[in-house]
Amino acid sequence: MTENFTADLKNYALSQGADLVGIADLDRVRSIRTIPEDLLKPYTRAMVIGVAISYDIFEPIEDSPTALYSRQYVTANNILDDISFKIQQKLSAVGNRALAQPASMVVDKENWWPNLPAKAVARAAGLGWIGKNLLLINQRFGGRVRYAVILTDASIEADQPVPFRCGSCTKCVDACPAQAIKGASWEEYPADRDTALYFDRCVSKLKDDFATRPDIGYPVCGVCIKVCPWSQPKMKPQE
Repeated sequence: MTENFTADLKNYALSQGADLVGIADLDRVRSIRTIPEDLLKPYTRAMVIGVAISYDIFEPIEDSPTALYSRQYVTANNILDDISFKIQQKLSAVGNRALAQPASMVVDKENWWPNLPAKAVARAAGLGWIGKNLLLINQRFGGRVRYAVILTDASIEADQPVPFRCGSCTKCVDACPAQAIKGASWEEYPADRDTALYFDRCVSKLKDDFATRPDIGYPVCGVCIKVCPWSQPKMKPQE
């Protein structure tokens, strides 16, 4: 029953437009900061969905975001929120608790913190590893994926995390327009975000520069995503 229900849920998410789906055992992430702090308490699992953005959107990016990337960033988040809501309703309809989290929402604006760090949960769900740029790096799409999380108490099978695979690569470090990426490595997660980034430099570049440009309007960048080797388009299979 558990195996079939898990497969059915994943297939449903894919049918609604998700490109990636994973299940996290929340015991792996109960130490992370959430708002409110007891957000995870009623739940045992998290379903994580991802929507990939085409590499063609990132290709024109050099040292700053483009208007097209900004637009598609918002579009991807809206799609994720729509799919998450449908999954929440599907879980609730069969008697499970379910709570969809927004794809991108900064709750603590002073410390630039979300209600739930989706990347940490996605890592626990086996969808990638936390890269040197503090983004989730997926084996198929690299960093060009937006994520959303649905918390639940449903009896569904959890996936296993994958190891850190950035190795000695420093492409994101070298390309960062804010010079914010330190180039550190870790097995699972950095001890804190300051281990990975000069965080204030990153936030300042996003908020005070990119988000204020009339054609951008959002705190987005995309440079480190574009240069990551894992983000490059994969070769088409030979016919």
